[in-house]
Amino acid sequence: MDIDPTEYRLSRELRGHDDDARGICVCGNVGIATSSRDKTIRVWSLDPSNNRNYDTSKILLGHTSFVGPLAWVSPDEEFPEGRIVSGGMDTRVLVWDLRTGEAVQTLKGHQSQVTGIALDGSDIVSASVDCTLRRWRKGQPIESWEAHKAAIQSVIKLPSGELVTGSSDTTLKLWRGRTCVHTFVGHTDTVRSLAVMPDLGIISASHDGSIRLWAITGQVLMEMVGHTSIVYSVDSNVSGLIVSGSEDCFAKIWKDGVCIQSIEHPGCVWDVKFLENGDIVTACSDGVVRIWTVNNNKIADLSELESFASQLSHYKISRKKVGGLKLEDLPGLEALRLPGTSDGQTKVVREGDNGVAYAWNLREQKWDKIGEVVDGPDDSMKRPILDGLQYDYVFDVDIGDGEPVRKLPYNRSDNPYATADKWLVKENLPLSYRQQIVEFILQNSGQRDFALDSAFRDPYTGSNAYVPGGSSNMYATSSKPTFKHIPKKGMLVFDAAQFDGILKKILEFNSALLSKPEQKGLSLTELEVSRLGAIINILKDTSHYHSSIFSDIDVALLLKLVKSWPIAMIFPVIDLLRMIILHPDGATRLLKHVDKSVWHLLDTFFLLLTRFSHPFYLFFLNCGLGHVPFPSLILCLVEFGFNFLFHCGLSHAPFQSLILELSFDECCYSYSVLLIESKDQEGQSQVLSAALEIAEAENLEVDSKFRALIAIGSLMLEGLVKGIALDFDVENVAKTAKASKDTKIAEVGADIELLVKQN
Repeated sequence: MDIDPTEYRLSRELRGHDDDARGICVCGNVGIATSSRDKTIRVWSLDPSNNRNYDTSKILLGHTSFVGPLAWVSPDEEFPEGRIVSGGMDTRVLVWDLRTGEAVQTLKGHQSQVTGIALDGSDIVSASVDCTLRRWRKGQPIESWEAHKAAIQSVIKLPSGELVTGSSDTTLKLWRGRTCVHTFVGHTDTVRSLAVMPDLGIISASHDGSIRLWAITGQVLMEMVGHTSIVYSVDSNVSGLIVSGSEDCFAKIWKDGVCIQSIEHPGCVWDVKFLENGDIVTACSDGVVRIWTVNNNKIADLSELESFASQLSHYKISRKKVGGLKLEDLPGLEALRLPGTSDGQTKVVREGDNGVAYAWNLREQKWDKIGEVVDGPDDSMKRPILDGLQYDYVFDVDIGDGEPVRKLPYNRSDNPYATADKWLVKENLPLSYRQQIVEFILQNSGQRDFALDSAFRDPYTGSNAYVPGGSSNMYATSSKPTFKHIPKKGMLVFDAAQFDGILKKILEFNSALLSKPEQKGLSLTELEVSRLGAIINILKDTSHYHSSIFSDIDVALLLKLVKSWPIAMIFPVIDLLRMIILHPDGATRLLKHVDKSVWHLLDTFFLLLTRFSHPFYLFFLNCGLGHVPFPSLILCLVEFGFNFLFHCGLSHAPFQSLILELSFDECCYSYSVLLIESKDQEGQSQVLSAALEIAEAENLEVDSKFRALIAIGSLMLEGLVKGIALDFDVENVAKTAKASKDTKIAEVGADIELLVKQN
């Protein structure tokens, strides 16, 4: 086949984003829009006087977390400069007027991160990690359905009118309306990105490292393999070219199934798009958007090309590995001042930008230079190096207790007890860790049938190694990593109440209503006052909770007060409700009423929270502690609380804002335990999403972030949503937390990072 030898070269770098550039949207021939982890969308307009230059014309602010997919709506009479549709990790879809830069519609409904946007005529179709597709028309939801059993990562519309989705379940699905007419099976990991291949079919990019071209019938027409990591994005051009972007830091250009060019970047390539003129746009994790061209008149000048080469070189040096270890981690030439321990012992040191191997010459007592260590395709199979010495293994050991991760070297020929003893002394750690370290070594080196040498003597006691509960033939048990703060165990319970004071306050408010003719109709009757007294007597008698019962009239009375009384008078009623939740019969009866009117209650509580957040949040915390859990209320609270906290709560007075933060994060903190115990994946997913939002939010109290991170770690460790957390890019959240100056934030960040590494 003929392959066009023309290569793409850098044309322009667009700088402005403060964090990863995540998504790209081509706005006809007038410019492009890009999304970022910095929570913004930037619109770059083409300079009409210079077709190489793009300038930032708009910065769109409105998302509360990182922004992902984008779509461009062409101009019409109402919006003469067109619109942008964006989806974010904050679960919302926003529609922007490009003339004003303002959001004109906010579409709420998804329960998790929005991962895909497609335009179907005047309708917007959005996809989400919550496994659903939602259709929106004129700002209103029209329909939604579960399209996959795992997170949806992408959605596109075909020229023939069908929709195609790609999912973490490894499949693509073809949709006519809400009917799946075909499931495409072939990828072995998440389908991350989709694109239309003109006149041929559908292109898919996958975490399995491959790109596939499919016919509409489901037949695989072509498979393209060349990336060495996750392929995040793919796009096609009418010329027949395909471009892909990957975690491996390359954008690759394909023709007829063959990679004809690889463009290296100083970071992960999150998204790639063709412009109408055939140029390519890439979005990189270094925050820079780059345009690449084959047009010699648009190639960047020499200084720009040199600058990019310097960025690339610096990035490669920072990532370069020798023998499985980063070059920058190798010791310098000063390591050769120490003599070797045996003839032929090798040591690798850093010389400039290279790793150089030396061997110890025992007879002449010097290090002989062997030569430069050059990485090859099978470099990952080489023995790892620590302090210039080669080992079979170099383990990362997290001791916990806020300690940094330590490096533990080990050779299979070594005695694990001797290795553990020497390492604990070197690291100045307690010898009580000895057995745990030995089991860790055996588990991670695959030596499950290790037999202890009877001749071995403990260097400290002079006796054979002691193996608790076993003989000298020791079989390692599975060793679990140690976490400092997770999982979260137990939930907060608020079971104390001043019942006499509550009744007194309710009667005081009732008297106030009776004194006002216009509100007299809201007051309690003598019978209702009597029933309140009976309710309180039942709640006071905790020794008979197992046998005492309420009537439906009792619960209906309290809910009537919540719905009808003035907001300022409701808080003592909420206090009674939070105590009823802890009563077996009360919880059961309340559940029947609440599930029927949950959103009405939340509307009321929305107003109540602005004035009296404390009893409100104690009520919701107790919702997860009663003898009958309140799943509907819990899930509604997560959505309600998140929207309120981030859109209203932070504008309150500082003290009130603090209460709001602590209220909501405490709920996430405790509900994570409840939902783990009940194995409720949907609930876990919603609490995870909310907790991630708190963890990523700026200017929140340390305690709020700490509790949110605890919830995230617990849900990942013991819940059912670790995969969803990884799709949410929890690794970045963990790294940010680990870098915190606050000790406990850094510690729980390290816990979550260890969980991510286990994956």
